Amino acid sequence: MADRDPAWRVLPKPSHPHDSAPLHVTGAARYADDGPEPADMLHLAFGQSAHAHARILSMDLSAVRAAEGVVQVFTAADIPGANDVSPVAGDDRLLADGEVICVGQAIFLVAATSQRAARKAARLAKIDYEPLPACLTIEAAQAANSLIEPTQRMARGDADAALANAPHSLTGSFDMGGQDHFYLEGQVALATPGEDGQIHLLCSTQHPSEVQHLVAHMLHRNSADVTVEVRRMGGAFGGKETQAALFAAAAALVADKTGRPAKFRCDRDDDMVMTGKRHAFRVGYDVGFDAQGHVLALRLRLASRCGATVDLSPAINDRAMFHADNCYWLPDVEIVSERLKTNTVSDTAFRGFGGPQGMLAIERIMDDVAAHLGHDPLAVRCINLYGPGRDVAPYGMTIADNIAPQLIARLRTDARYDARSAAIAAFNAASPIIKKGIALTPVKFGISFTTTHLNQAGALVLVYADGSIQINHGGTEMGQGLYIKVAQVVADVFAVPIDRVRITATRTDKVPNTSATAASSGADLNGMAAYNAAMTIRDRLTAFLARTFGCADTDVHFTPEGVIAGTERLTFAQLCRKAHIGRISLAATGFYATPGIAYDRAAHQGRPFYYFAYGAAVSEVAIDTLTGEHKVLAVDILHDVGRWLNRQIDIGQIEGGFIQGQGWLTTEELIFDDQGRLLTHSPATYKIPTASDRPAHMTISLWDGENVEPTINRSKAVGEPPFMLAISVFSALTRAVAAVAPDVRALPRLDAPATPERILRAVSEHRAR
Repeated sequence: MADRDPAWRVLPKPSHPHDSAPLHVTGAARYADDGPEPADMLHLAFGQSAHAHARILSMDLSAVRAAEGVVQVFTAADIPGANDVSPVAGDDRLLADGEVICVGQAIFLVAATSQRAARKAARLAKIDYEPLPACLTIEAAQAANSLIEPTQRMARGDADAALANAPHSLTGSFDMGGQDHFYLEGQVALATPGEDGQIHLLCSTQHPSEVQHLVAHMLHRNSADVTVEVRRMGGAFGGKETQAALFAAAAALVADKTGRPAKFRCDRDDDMVMTGKRHAFRVGYDVGFDAQGHVLALRLRLASRCGATVDLSPAINDRAMFHADNCYWLPDVEIVSERLKTNTVSDTAFRGFGGPQGMLAIERIMDDVAAHLGHDPLAVRCINLYGPGRDVAPYGMTIADNIAPQLIARLRTDARYDARSAAIAAFNAASPIIKKGIALTPVKFGISFTTTHLNQAGALVLVYADGSIQINHGGTEMGQGLYIKVAQVVADVFAVPIDRVRITATRTDKVPNTSATAASSGADLNGMAAYNAAMTIRDRLTAFLARTFGCADTDVHFTPEGVIAGTERLTFAQLCRKAHIGRISLAATGFYATPGIAYDRAAHQGRPFYYFAYGAAVSEVAIDTLTGEHKVLAVDILHDVGRWLNRQIDIGQIEGGFIQGQGWLTTEELIFDDQGRLLTHSPATYKIPTASDRPAHMTISLWDGENVEPTINRSKAVGEPPFMLAISVFSALTRAVAAVAPDVRALPRLDAPATPERILRAVSEHRAR
């Protein structure tokens, strides 16, 4: 085959802007809620549970039905098929049936002539409840042994014996809170009925195929009768992987029952109350170590609040266990994971998918060991890194691509970590009120779905007779730049300018049975699938040219200056016209399945990841010991994206991921009252980072290397790994608190998020020591 170099040998091209950037800034980008509304379209709202756990004794909806603008009201009895919008376990109801299991659960559905009319009417229901016992916290669920599945254990060696023999040991615990996705575009779905019972759904979802299948089952139809379309989302972060199905199914039910288009545009407050969050964790540990800080034994306990249903919690908690080693060799280790069922909204996927929680646990342990020994935490981190002869993870996977030691060493030098640490120590000694802290923390994040069969993707590439190209694939665009990356891959195959490639909306009637755009795998999977489709067409064109001009396949070359066949040169458009006349197919599907991965979940052993993405960050902070307020002063990041597909897109993802991680660990606090009601359900009560929270000094550099695995262009995933770079902020805040009593060899008690209240409490407690 002429020029058929593998995709990973294609040299990186100049970064192209996000394909929708001009549309974003001019307001011309169309989202699911932006299209013209038909005159007969219905708007929807849910009637929601007022109790965390209760039996429904009676429900009087007469006032709802009689309200102005109401066209129809639906209950569970109106669902023709499965009353289920869950991804796996079959336990998420579209509409509650006889029992409610969390505050905000959907009980009935109102269809009205306006969104306001639907929401007002939904408040008029008269429902009699019999309250039932409710577990609302991790402690309550532990006391009741309330679990979504049996407790899981991952182990190597004999942690108990190693702990007993260790020269030093510590016992500790801390809490980390959940996090709301706070996507700019809320949950929205528009269902339009078609002929013969078909339904078209325009939906803001990361998982079009899952929505398709669930809606088909709910309507008691075939999947082929339901088409789901996604052009773009205004953010998702995992919050639209499973949660979008509830709103899409509601819209589809109304469209099917009434024969009219139906839109569910969820109000922000309702969205925050009804949709899942990042899992809150309670961490407990016993760690044994020597005088240099080598960790010799670790017994780690991870307890997570999963919420009222299973959702994706098993896989999320598994990933927390996978990442409880981060970059460190743990010779004798036991990791126990409790997955607790609570009567709160079911927690779900969020950027990092459990990895941040596991990684924060081990980084906190490294800080504790360092504080006990009086060592610089970076020194303790460095001597515990994976290395030759110490390169097997607790789940049995060999860490074959370990670049953490070199990456950390370079960042340590480039960011002047040692000099800045000394300067901060001098500053703290002379400053009684303001205290500073600095920390360098690494990231090693596994790339692949840990549910093995999800590691597949399909694509459709169409080349037209004028030389223009259209791409469709199973990945969804949520602002992360997936579409432009895949377009670049296809443009490179044909050596044509990017403006010759048209990116089309993700649709289940073009590429079927797709996996969610999640697990940082969007570019890896869909890029390779699109590459395979494009190469199929290029091979056909190559053979056609060789026959036409009497040359060998190896004499055919696709170049930016045109297509060369022996001594002939054509433009790509001329070639396509000639091939069409010659009856050559210019359409192809492509498929890709990640090779070499397998995992035995029962034994918690195997190779769940294709490769690892690495990174490290240095964060410098200051705290006011009188108020607990803090400021992130400076951040330096060195991150590994392999041989990048789009440098500027990747840098944007790194910056955005870091800031979102900073929010999780410092300002974003979820508060439930003693009745299970979410109190922080709006921008007025839930504080995400703003532009002023971005440090004034922020440098982002890319590691100069390539993936050891043959991914597309030898690139690496960049969606989730940067999120965990923000752990450096939390570690720096802990060191700043410790500076109020520098002679105390103990780690300050500080839970996440490190709000001013928590920092102030930690300062007071540490001084009292």
